[in-house]
Amino acid sequence: MEKMLVVVFDNELKAYDGYRALSELDAEDSISVHAKAVIMKNAEGQVILKQEGDEYPIRTVGGTAIGALVGLLGGPIGVGVGAMAGAYTGSILDLDRAGVDTEFLDDATKKLTSGKWAIVADISEDWETPVDDRMVVLGGTVFRATRQSVENKQYERDVAAINTEISQLEKEEAKAETDRKVKIRLKIDALKSKRSAKLDEAKQRIKQQQDEAKAKIDALKIKAAKSQTHTKAKIEARIAQIKEEDERDEEEFEKWLTAEDTV
Repeated sequence: MEKMLVVVFDNELKAYDGYRALSELDAEDSISVHAKAVIMKNAEGQVILKQEGDEYPIRTVGGTAIGALVGLLGGPIGVGVGAMAGAYTGSILDLDRAGVDTEFLDDATKKLTSGKWAIVADISEDWETPVDDRMVVLGGTVFRATRQSVENKQYERDVAAINTEISQLEKEEAKAETDRKVKIRLKIDALKSKRSAKLDEAKQRIKQQQDEAKAKIDALKIKAAKSQTHTKAKIEARIAQIKEEDERDEEEFEKWLTAEDTV
């Protein structure tokens, strides 16, 4: 299953040991790493990005699931305002984009205090023991969450709220005096522009999700072709899961977008 992973360490040396351990687990096909980064939290409570895993399918942090998660852990790094001292104060959309819930975020931020280091990763794993065993030896505290594909639902909720407000204003406009109608119409037009921008943003995000899924699948296919029989089946199962989730998200999004086009 695809997981979001945060492993917290007391110092830089241990964090980079953990970073290399994830690479080794990926190389031996115990897990598949799609993206990873090393971060540290400074004295002001901000997360500083120290290294990105450029050897993996998702090569840059910004705008991706782990980018959103890094921002929420203490950012911002261009993806949103962070969570500090376990209190989630960031964008709901960033939380959805990271594919985690507030409980996971609170647990990780409470451990990731000033001066500590962490690995943040997007991985697929069949069981938790390989990662847990390696990280415990290095003194790391592991937090993981099964990634949830909920970002598109947030766009649906946002657009639905705008549609409700437009509908209410249109009813008010129908009963209003001439002077008031002009003011109401300006509000309606502004809301329609806001809705259009939100739909454009949703389209861009689903395209980015599709590109991320394709990059993961292509990288896993290369690994599967080079793997031995006993690990090839595991990698192919990970490919099938990513493909299934991506196709489901795309289908649901297209249904919603088609419905919105008729509004």
